[in-house]
Amino acid sequence: MASSSSSSSVANYQNIATLISLTVILLISPAHSLTCTSQFFSNKKLYSQCADLPTLSSYLHWSYDTANSTLAVAFVAPPAKPAGWIAWAINPTGTGMEGAQTLVAYKTASGAMAVKTFNISGYTGDSIVPGELAFEVWDTAAEASGDAFRLFAKMKVNTGQVNHVWQVGPSVSNAGFPAKHAFEEGNLQAKGTLTVTGTNTGVGAATGADPKMKNRNIHGILNAVSWGFLFPLGMIIARYMRVFPSADPAWFYLHVSCQLSAYAIGVAGWATGLKLGRGEYMNHRNIGITLFAFATVQMFALFLRPAKDHKYRLFWNIYHHSIGYAILILSIVNVFKGLDILNPAKQWKTTYIIILAVLGGIAVLLEAVTWIVVLKRRSSESTKPYDG
Repeated sequence: MASSSSSSSVANYQNIATLISLTVILLISPAHSLTCTSQFFSNKKLYSQCADLPTLSSYLHWSYDTANSTLAVAFVAPPAKPAGWIAWAINPTGTGMEGAQTLVAYKTASGAMAVKTFNISGYTGDSIVPGELAFEVWDTAAEASGDAFRLFAKMKVNTGQVNHVWQVGPSVSNAGFPAKHAFEEGNLQAKGTLTVTGTNTGVGAATGADPKMKNRNIHGILNAVSWGFLFPLGMIIARYMRVFPSADPAWFYLHVSCQLSAYAIGVAGWATGLKLGRGEYMNHRNIGITLFAFATVQMFALFLRPAKDHKYRLFWNIYHHSIGYAILILSIVNVFKGLDILNPAKQWKTTYIIILAVLGGIAVLLEAVTWIVVLKRRSSESTKPYDG
């Protein structure tokens, strides 16, 4: 009967592990599946090209007609706040905001969407006023779709490569004047190039992306998967599956596989972070170096692990568990610091919070189950007759 009960418990743990995997896949997949190619517009507009812009969770759709030098664009992005604004611009004279010929979409007090044009001549408030652009613009329109705004326009642009800038902000005045946007890394890197050569069918080239921002995104994904998910999952496996004798040594191999995978991915993310730059975001960088050092020491625990009845096993347990919990706390803190630096779309941080909540809820549930199993086992052992 005891063997049957243990087998049933192991089966339950396997079902829980499967549930964790499915939950994570379902939570992560929507964020990954959201690309420009999956977006459609209510006005049935079609564009020959699109690109996932590297910052601010924004997307650009465009077509270029060489017959009349017309560039048709649709810019999609979530505003910084629900009552905020989004903007897309072409800069004929530079690569930043100064000189940008800007279209701003926002929601009016009545709830209707509106578009204004701004010829931005400088960075001071008096140089950011509504006005005509340096080139002809028509068919401007905007719409709201879920958390995102969509900005539409057509304009006269000569063929070749142009600098474009995009931005999002928190609010708009009653007169339709956009409030100052944030100056996070994502906002500062919201610029690139757009090649508008093509044929009469409107075939264009892809927009340029900032290679450094791309590397930062890779760095963030690697570290979120390793330190933010796999390490906590490996700890849950080790703490709760080992309670059942029939799960030994399966739980150990699962735990080791999970932690070794997390370490390998984490090292790749850590190395990517070191290459990104020196002297930037020192708190995030120092925590990352500490995590790498702790994780490396933790890997040696696999080779230093004494037998269960060894006199030093108690000290090994203290060392292994202490460093493990330190890694858990530091990794979660650093993932959130990284999210603040990258300033991605809100769904990324929300997704990670939900994953942590799911793992935490499962851990609390299994903690209760584990104590019930341990207490029942002790109770049954204390009632056994003494055999002399």
